[in-house]
Amino acid sequence: MKYTKIPSNTFQKLQLNAAIIAKAFTPATGTLEADDQIGATTGGISFNAAPTYSDFGEDIDNCPKNMKELKKLDSWEVTASGTFVTVDTATAKSLIGAADIGSSDTTKVTPRNDVLAADFSDIWIVGDYSDKNGATNGGYIAIHLMNALSTGGFQLQTSDKAKGQFAFTYTAHYSMDAQDTVPFEVYIKAGTAEA
Repeated sequence: MKYTKIPSNTFQKLQLNAAIIAKAFTPATGTLEADDQIGATTGGISFNAAPTYSDFGEDIDNCPKNMKELKKLDSWEVTASGTFVTVDTATAKSLIGAADIGSSDTTKVTPRNDVLAADFSDIWIVGDYSDKNGATNGGYIAIHLMNALSTGGFQLQTSDKAKGQFAFTYTAHYSMDAQDTVPFEVYIKAGTAEA
């Protein structure tokens, strides 16, 4: 039975609950402002950062496949997906991606055919972490998606006697201004006891 035990610190290293998706988060202080949350979700949030590799030895005679010295990382495909159950014009604009909120009629969101730099914005996925997740000193896992753009489009699923659901997919993007910066970061901070 010596190999069927769990680590003694398991509870201190669990990510808990469904997490949230937000416009801003301050990792140094663990601060999230009330209006930073983009919307309420259902079914949790899925994050995926998948690298694409090239094997420069694949066409070299006598070279075994996946020789570590000849492996090159080409890029990362970074996405966050889930389903919102709340929406307002700011969220609708974000989901559409290339769109504008009306200046004279702020209830109107108009899609456009061109993508502007202003359509990209950073988003954060933030969830509870560790056995200490109180309101002041709680631990967190935070994933920062840089230059995110909605690539899943605007979707609405309605059903009888139920809430409307707005599926989303955001994709993080590299930037010409920082071409070597992979467009995501992960922060993991254990909580401490509340005073």
